[in-house]
Order: sequence, then structure tokens, then C-alpha cells
Amino acid sequence: MIRRLLVADRGEIARRVFATCRLVGIETVAVYSDADSDAPHVGEADYAVRLDGGTPAAAYLRGDLIITAAQRTGANAIHPGNGLLAEDPDFAAAVVDAGMIWVGAPAKTLATLRSKSETKIIVADARVPVLPTFTDPAKVPDFPVLIKPDAGIGGAGMRVVRDATTLAEAIASTRREAGCDVYCEPYVEDVRHIEIPILADEHGSVVPFGERECSVQRRYQQIIEETPSPAVDPGLREELCRAAIVAVRAIGYVGAGAVEFLLDSEGDFWFLELTPTLQAEHAVTECVSGYDLVRLQLLVAEGGVLPMPGPPPIRGHAIEVRICAEDPAYAWLPASGTLHRFAVPDVAGTFRPLPQPGLRLDAGVEDGSVVGVHPDPTLAKLIAWAPTRQEAARMLASALTRTQLHGVATNRDLLVRVLRHHSFRAGDLDTNFLDRRPEVFAPLLSAVDAVRISCLAAALAGAAGRRAAAAVLGSLPSGWRNVPSGSQTSVYEGPAGPVEVGYRMNRHGELAGWWVRAVDPEELDLAGLGQAPVVDDHPRTVVVEADNERVVLDVNGIRLTFNVHRVGVVSYVDSPEGSVALRELSRFPLPAPEAAEGSLIAPLPGAVRRVLVVPGQRVRAGELLLTLEAMKLEHPVHAPSAGVVASLPVHPGAEVDTGELLAVLDPE
Repeated sequence: MIRRLLVADRGEIARRVFATCRLVGIETVAVYSDADSDAPHVGEADYAVRLDGGTPAAAYLRGDLIITAAQRTGANAIHPGNGLLAEDPDFAAAVVDAGMIWVGAPAKTLATLRSKSETKIIVADARVPVLPTFTDPAKVPDFPVLIKPDAGIGGAGMRVVRDATTLAEAIASTRREAGCDVYCEPYVEDVRHIEIPILADEHGSVVPFGERECSVQRRYQQIIEETPSPAVDPGLREELCRAAIVAVRAIGYVGAGAVEFLLDSEGDFWFLELTPTLQAEHAVTECVSGYDLVRLQLLVAEGGVLPMPGPPPIRGHAIEVRICAEDPAYAWLPASGTLHRFAVPDVAGTFRPLPQPGLRLDAGVEDGSVVGVHPDPTLAKLIAWAPTRQEAARMLASALTRTQLHGVATNRDLLVRVLRHHSFRAGDLDTNFLDRRPEVFAPLLSAVDAVRISCLAAALAGAAGRRAAAAVLGSLPSGWRNVPSGSQTSVYEGPAGPVEVGYRMNRHGELAGWWVRAVDPEELDLAGLGQAPVVDDHPRTVVVEADNERVVLDVNGIRLTFNVHRVGVVSYVDSPEGSVALRELSRFPLPAPEAAEGSLIAPLPGAVRRVLVVPGQRVRAGELLLTLEAMKLEHPVHAPSAGVVASLPVHPGAEVDTGELLAVLDPE
């Protein structure tokens, strides 16, 4: 029996496992790096141990430190979470050798699964459909092909190659990035990514839990999952589940996992891989099945027998979105910083199966959490469970729209637009869904009037806050004068650049008029902002209520409420129209130091992974100079023009922050 369990992971998955442990009476142990010392998962465990593993990312991969932590705290079992350690056969064997229960697939099975190409051979021998595999570039018969790391995880390093001339370089690049052997398989266009979650015990029972649709992806990593799939009927579901059972038994798998397939429009499918972890999307399966998959996973680890004779019936429909700290509009650049506010409305439960349809939130963060660039970018998973797919999508989109996410850029707006897109609602999905629908990348708050009104709300809230804090004559209306004077003005850095908002109040404290105009950035260095503006037409607006956190406006006869959360000089404005962050600019800014001509600046914080040039080297326009690693992804830095590398102040392994100098090119 498991008495005390250590979870060798962080964030949301650690909290998820702890929730079930509390339910069944198992004591818990958390591990943490210095960067996570105040993380929620640390405070929720009965015991917590600091890992001294260098960088935060490296700390959680030190199996020796984790086993030592388990021994020091008296834990008799280790759950690997759903990261790299869950797929590491050496770590699994070391846990068992240390006399502890391993809550995962057996080490021997993980050793087999370490090679995806070898796994495909085993599964093909069991007569499960697979795509052909090529390890020799010269033997690739047709294009396009997909290059895949043989020991990859989470889609990292995968590349599509459409002609033979670039194949060799793409294979070499993938091998460098992944640090392992690679192989090619035919790239099938217009396919869905379908997976069959399974649980297998050591007594021979293998139980599939329906299927999950995981086709909405970015960089081969899914961001929306649902069950059941709108493309799978009962007959196809039975075929997929049967193939999954055959694959699991051929590999000798025990534990929780998922058998992944590609599915085309004709109903043909091919085995991709067997993922030997409790998947991040397991919550949707729990909603429609009613089973606690973590509880079953612990049962199997203790040598128990699965309690169900076969696949449980599907109850309704569940959709999950992954709220990630990244900016979809800028090549999915990871975001970091302090999450000043994280509030999701109408949540019915967290971390456990829901008793009835509603919203479930599994989050690894809370108000005040510091988001770094070393872990996975996922902040939280929001799940909607409803009687039908349409109801689940509508419920989820509405909750996301009303969620307050302040301090870190996220993919929230993109998720809402996908959920409301007619193609998604129709179930018209494939793995290129995002590439073919650029309209989903537009921010929710995109209408001109909506942005203007939000700027006005921020200015009114800021004025109300200053009046409330005034030490003298604090009862006078904002901007009151004995004689009518100029407008009150504020300048904000908005989504599309600097904007100036101005308004006039009458003697009764009522809004007499207002305007917003775009500001040329060069004007910010000049005195005189607040002079007569170029006035555009603005909707008729009446201030119903205005304090430092809540502004109610009547706009053309329609009343709107704006919640304004100010942190320092930034105002986060949430309304039914959408959300926007507005940074108030100083009226008298200090001069900023100018970067040397040809300077290449870090677009994000991260670690320098590869440096491919040296000082004095001549480079071509577009040539890869170096790469930055952040949140498990590699981000290239290319030469903007031809030139000579004049300076290179970074080296592999160096940590850099946004705006830090990476290199200087003397352009030609």
C-alpha cells in the first residue's frame, strides 16, 4: 500500500495528484526548485523538499536528488507527474531499486518506448496500422515527409520537409535540436490527432476510455482537447479501442497512458506512439467517464485490479483548453512575469471529477505567482462539461472571456476565437486548423470604439484613484476648475502603439466630452501633449459610476461595466468587449540609452542553447546565429541582413533577459 507519495513534478500536475491523495488518505511530498519555493503545489503538500539542481529546469530532472528527497521524508512511492521523468526507464528502475513503489509504466516497457521507431515495428507486427518509417534519407520515396526525433516528447523538433533538396539539412537540424536519432515518415495532410486513453493492470486487464480529439495544435503541441471526437462514430470508436488494446498488449504496457493515432477523412487511421504518462488532458476523460484516473493509477501501482469490466459509457461532452503564457501573435513567444490576478468565474470544482456538468479548473498558479521561462508554458487547464458539444464550447468561451488574467501575456483570446469559430463549432478540425484560419489570432478587443472606451475607463479610474488618495480637497470632482480649462489627458501604450485620451468634466462632475487619438512615438519626446487634439467621432458616453476599480459607462444608450485593476503604471481593463493592458506613459520621460547600430536584442528571456557564429565571421541575411531555449521550445535568432559579427557577448548556457544584447552586426 502507498502510505506517503512524492510527486516528482511541479505545478498543476502535482496539485492534481495531491488532490486525490488527500481523498484516499495518502500523505504527500512535494519537491521544488528555488524559483518555485512559493508555488501553490509546495504549500499543499504535507512535506516539501528543496532541490539544488542548478537551473529550475535541471532541478526537476535530477532523479538522484528526487529519490534522496523521498528517502529523507519517508515516502514509499514516487509519482513522476507527466514530464520527462515519467518516460525515463533509468529513473523508474532506480525508484524500484530503492525499494519504493513506482507509479508509472515498468522500466522495461519504458526502455522499449524510448525508441518510437522500434515501438512502431512492434505494433506493426501485431497488425496495427502504422505509417512507414525511414531512417536513411536516400530511401525516402515520396514527399512531403515529417522528421521526428526518435526519443522526442511533446512534438519538440518535428519538421515537415516537402522536397529532397532540404531533407539532409532538416535532418541534421532536428538531430542537433533533439539530441537523439531521428526518422522520417510520410506527412499526411488534413488529418486529425486522435488518442485512446487506457489503463492496464498487471493482471491482464486493459481498459480504453473512449477517444479524445487533440487536433487543435501549435508547434505539434495540442492546446484544445475534447471527448468524444465529433469525427468518431460508435463503429470507428470500437475499431480504435481494439487497435489500442492490441498495441498495449504487444508492448506489455501497465499503468495509465494513451495510444495516439492519426485519422484521415476516410476513416483510415495509423498508430503514432504510446505516451506512457497521465496526460495533461485526462480531465476531459474524467468528466465523461466519472472515474478518477489518478485514483485508478494509484490502484494499479499497488497491484490492484481495475474495477470496471470494459470501457465506461460516455456521459455528455467535455472540452479542455490550455491557458498558456505565450503570445500567439508573435510566433508563440513565451511570456514571463508576475501573474497579478488570475480569476476564473463560475468554477464548479478543481482537480477532481465533477459531480454534474459545469466548469473545472486545474491550475498551477494563483494571484501573485511568478511565471518563469524554464517550465512548460501551461498556466492552467479550464474544462467545460455539458450535455452536448455546442453547450460545452459556449460555456467555455464565455468563461474565458470573463476570466481576469493580468500581468502575463497569454493565448486566452485565441482560445476564445477558436471555440467560437464556425469551423470548430461544425467539428471541422485537423492538425493544421490554426495555420489555415489566421483570423483566430486577432485580439478579442479589436474594434476601434472598444479600445477607445477601454482607454477612457482606464483614465477615469486613474483619476478617481488619485482623487481618493488626495491629501487636500479630495472631495472636489476630478479636474474641477473655477473657470473652464483644458481637458484632462493621459497617454497609454496600447496594443497598437501610444494613444492619448482626454476628457472634460462639467461643474457637476459629469463627462462633458472626450476624445482619443493615436500618438506618433516621436511626439512622446516633445512637450505639449494635451493640446488641442485631432478629434474623431466618438460614441455618446455618460459616466454612470467611476471609482479606482470599477467604471460604468452608458455608451449610446448601452450600459457597460469596466473592471480596472491598476498595478504600478499598468491598467488592466476587463469588460464584455474583451481585455486590454494599458501602460500609462510619463509626461516627462527620461531619455533611454540607444543601442548600437546592428544590435540584436533578446526578444524573450531564456537560456542561450546554441551559438553558431564567432566574432569576425561574415554572415548572410537570414543566417541562423544562435538559439534561445524557453519553456521547452527553441527560438532561433537570425541575421536581419548580411554583415560581420562585431560582438558576441553571450555563450551557450548563458541566461538572458528580454532586451539583453545578444550580438552586434556590422551591416554590409
